Amino acid sequence: MWDPTPEHPLHRLFAGCTEQTFFTRFGIADPSLVDYLSALLARFVHRDAIYRLRDAGGQPITELAAMLQEANTLPEGGRTRREYFRHIGDVSLFWTGLFPETLERRSESWGPSAVMNYTTCGKRSYLIASQCDDVAGHEEVPVLKRLSEQFELCATGLREVRREWEEAADKPNGRIVL
Repeated sequence: MWDPTPEHPLHRLFAGCTEQTFFTRFGIADPSLVDYLSALLARFVHRDAIYRLRDAGGQPITELAAMLQEANTLPEGGRTRREYFRHIGDVSLFWTGLFPETLERRSESWGPSAVMNYTTCGKRSYLIASQCDDVAGHEEVPVLKRLSEQFELCATGLREVRREWEEAADKPNGRIVL
């Protein structure tokens, strides 16, 4: 599965753009939060990473509601439950931040308030992930809590990062200037 290292050029591009956007537009200089969001963007370049959770038959789970249903069957605490809910938070943040118009077009599954429902789901999922008593995930607990508390701000920030990409594509040389 695609998981670029922090040294990978694509990851560095996302890191620079995310850091600049969050600092200059929102005054947020939070390295762990920016690093998490940059890694999320780099990881989700490939569709397989977004839909990495599998059902009992080994098929990718592509609907957020099905991801939630699967996560809710897992025992309390532990790494797997944390990873599922963290991933659900990531998927929710990715879609609400970068592609809210896609959620609005697909309102048949979440209703006319799809963005709001994804936001609620993402905030809740990050909070649950931060509360799982898994020693392996201990270092990311503070950032998961911040993602839950500041979900809307992070989604807005990701929307601004996308706007930066789109503006760069309109420039003659197609480069993002950081």
